[in-house]
Amino acid sequence: MIPIKLAKQAHFSGRAFFSELAARLPENGGRPDYEDLQRVADIYPARITKNFLELIQKVDDPIYRQFVPSVEELAECGEADPLAEQACSPVEGILHRYPDRVVLLASSGCPVRCRFCLRKRLWAKEGDGAPADLEPALGYIKNTPAIKEVILSGGDPLMMENDRLEDLLARLATISHVRVLRIHTRVPAAQPERVSQNLLETLGRHKPIFVNIHVNHPLELSAPAAKAIGLMVDAGLVLGSQTVLLKGVNDNSKTLEALFADLYTLRVRPYYLHHLDRVKGVAHFIVPIKKGLELMEGLRQRIGGMTLPAFVLDLPGGWGKVRLDSNSMKYLGQGKWQVKDFAGQTHEYQE
Repeated sequence: MIPIKLAKQAHFSGRAFFSELAARLPENGGRPDYEDLQRVADIYPARITKNFLELIQKVDDPIYRQFVPSVEELAECGEADPLAEQACSPVEGILHRYPDRVVLLASSGCPVRCRFCLRKRLWAKEGDGAPADLEPALGYIKNTPAIKEVILSGGDPLMMENDRLEDLLARLATISHVRVLRIHTRVPAAQPERVSQNLLETLGRHKPIFVNIHVNHPLELSAPAAKAIGLMVDAGLVLGSQTVLLKGVNDNSKTLEALFADLYTLRVRPYYLHHLDRVKGVAHFIVPIKKGLELMEGLRQRIGGMTLPAFVLDLPGGWGKVRLDSNSMKYLGQGKWQVKDFAGQTHEYQE
């Protein structure tokens, strides 16, 4: 058994979240209704790191919008599990959607609570979202030779204590058919002090590890974040990025161009720009697919291919990710699209 134990977290949650936020916001910059915020946080808890809190300048700026609760989250539209993750889980802790790779929900801990999170359904109780015992998941990987890549997600795998992470990586290293490990993390930008020499040595001792960092706005690439990213690259880790297209955060070409250029300068290859999943409580963040396509076309004319991520949609129902372009989709009108999945099957997607 590998027990889940979280690293010490430099974050604010509960009442501390709101008191720190109130101290941060300027008197003349508008004030949120803290009773409304608490009403939302009772359902979807709030958490932010010191690093991100210090980036907030005013109500509803790009950082505030990502991490501070909003009454718009109480809207009933959307689904708790739009990607059918539970249906794609053969054993606890594993998501097996593609033949050659699986997602391992290695940790329920996360440095922040992104208000648009795919797994908001797991926020009701602290600690939910990852198995207390990873043995069934590791057994499944070991007994499924088709699996060539394991993607560590959660939560955030880098919030595990180093010895627990070391134990998990060492166990995966003994499975001969697993050739590559991938880690999806918010840590380098959200909690850069977590990228310690000890952590880098832990990651460096194992199979080829690719790290996809989650970054949505250029402001998130603060000086501490840039330093943490540089340390990871210098340690031999291959870094890519994932960005979610979010209304009021990054839904304009100037912001996206700056973000992707800054990432590339830091030796991070922009990998995915995600169309937002239809999760319950996130509709106010959704950017229409047509606008996303227009933004991508404009970027394609101004930045190089190495700097341009793929614009993707994760099809509801567990059908996997689709690159949104003229080869995979057709507009049917009234917000309805015909989309072809990775296996060549056709689906209708209603915005």
